[in-house]
Amino acid sequence: MKLSSSKLNSNLPIVLELVDVVKSYTSGNTTFNALDGVSLKIYKGEFISITGPSGSGKSTLMHIIGLLDNPSSGQVLLEGQNISHLKETEMAKIRNVTLGFVFQQFNLLAKTSAVENVTLPLLYSDIPKSKHQALAVEMLTKVNLQDKLKNTPAQLSGGQQQRVAIARALINDPKIILADEPTGNLDSKSGKEIMALFHHLHENEGRTIVLVTHDLELAKQAQRIIIIKDGKIS
Repeated sequence: MKLSSSKLNSNLPIVLELVDVVKSYTSGNTTFNALDGVSLKIYKGEFISITGPSGSGKSTLMHIIGLLDNPSSGQVLLEGQNISHLKETEMAKIRNVTLGFVFQQFNLLAKTSAVENVTLPLLYSDIPKSKHQALAVEMLTKVNLQDKLKNTPAQLSGGQQQRVAIARALINDPKIILADEPTGNLDSKSGKEIMALFHHLHENEGRTIVLVTHDLELAKQAQRIIIIKDGKIS
């Protein structure tokens, strides 16, 4: 396992690259850098983890990687194209087809079935509506929930809800799956099952996975660990 972040030598294509990224915030007369010159390459098909203490810049880095925010300076390159300062509407379109998100809180619609939750990202895709349900069923089958298609979140365990979220993240065939503390709301057994699913997606389907976690033991399951502290990669 390699702890280096941007110095990893690889023949694999680079999916996403950050070049000298700074993210600044101003409070009154004070400006501070949540990210301070971060450079990072994410290669196709790798499983990396990002970890660091509270206040380290971990969440800010996740937002930049997830195309949820723009840097104050520096570049974000998606397959070599600079997308650092696109408008939000343009960024949203790219984000929807490029990234699949899995969050600690699951973020499922409470009164909506598993199938309907999984189809939500397709509302803004070019995939014909007539194919949405079948594709959602395929994704739910992939995460072993083929017998829970009509269940609402209240009828599912925490681990099952997270599987629905993973199926939703997969449905647009994203270039990167970004998982933010995906086991944080789960018991240890369910957490191990979710991590096993991520490993399966990485090893058997070649998925590129970025795991954001404060748990160093969880981070060690990845191929490569990115440690951030005081806005810098150490």
